[in-house]
Amino acid sequence: MALTVLIIGGSGRIGRSVAADLLRYTDVTVTLTGRRSQAAFKLQSRQRYQQLLVSDLVGVGDAIANHDLVIHCAGPFRTRDFNILAQCIEQKTPYIDVADSPDYVSEALAFKDVAKAAGVTCIVSTGVFPGISNSMVRQGIEQLETADQVHLSYLVAGSGGAGVTVMRTTFTELQTPFEATVNGERTVIQPYSGREILPFPSPYNSGAGVYWFNTVEALTLAQSFPQLSSVITKFGSLPDAYNRLTGLMTLLPPSWLRQPATVEFLSQVSYAMTQVTDRFSGTGIAIRLAITGHHQGQAITYLATATHPDTAAAAGYGTGSVAQLLLAGQLALPGVWPVEQVLPTSLFEKTLAERGLVINGKIHPSSHHADC
Repeated sequence: MALTVLIIGGSGRIGRSVAADLLRYTDVTVTLTGRRSQAAFKLQSRQRYQQLLVSDLVGVGDAIANHDLVIHCAGPFRTRDFNILAQCIEQKTPYIDVADSPDYVSEALAFKDVAKAAGVTCIVSTGVFPGISNSMVRQGIEQLETADQVHLSYLVAGSGGAGVTVMRTTFTELQTPFEATVNGERTVIQPYSGREILPFPSPYNSGAGVYWFNTVEALTLAQSFPQLSSVITKFGSLPDAYNRLTGLMTLLPPSWLRQPATVEFLSQVSYAMTQVTDRFSGTGIAIRLAITGHHQGQAITYLATATHPDTAAAAGYGTGSVAQLLLAGQLALPGVWPVEQVLPTSLFEKTLAERGLVINGKIHPSSHHADC
């Protein structure tokens, strides 16, 4: 019998992108869940739809029991509890998510020993950023003798092809300062500060800025590679006007931005704006990675870039490839893991090559450090 995969939150843009990847690269049957009684989109072959609320503990448990793998795509994750993860561990069902909240991931990783004792493999943050980006860092570090600093930046055009949930995540993460590892110390950072204009590949080299942002990568990369003295993660939007507007939101009184109604209003307005500008800006993503360190006794910078014209589709590649490997028994490692700790670079490169996503990486002499 074919294996079955449950995608909780599968009616959203990210969930459907994951499903599309699985249908193309595996022979699984996929169940997509959503809040509506019927799917608002046309189901493909080997797809089915189930109405399911994440707050329905019994319904979630029953759905997990009927599937071989669970993929959690029902964000925003900062507001989610750990019922789905806990039930997967209890039922010994492998678990994957696309979590983009450092708070959520930090607590999810605390289930590691429980999952290990149960013999269940659980992998968090498997999309594109975090996800593919984390594996790009591992890929780069493994090419160097020593690595000291990581600077990971993203530019996303318009909505990125994702839904309003991504907007909610953005405004939610603007609410409070966060900590990052800088020069060997944990430093408090103001969200959407430290604007930089970096050289991104065409067509993303428009001069748009990137800013400090509270990311899962800043949390897990510092844990996965403790030799790093700095892990810098920055995010920006295209067109650049969106960066300016987002930055203005940080000037609002913190009490306003913490109101769910305010977050929802800003998210809906932003999403409506991107539905207009997406036609001009596109919905793609550019990832830029710079790692400083030493190789063959010389100070160097490893530079790597990757682009894709549809951010949501790229997220589907990241999660779908991890699911493909897990279903094939190639990622059987009980516990709860960030993707860069559990996914070997050889398998990362193999699955991305199958999907036609190219990572351009090269080692440069120390004179290129100014580009970081």
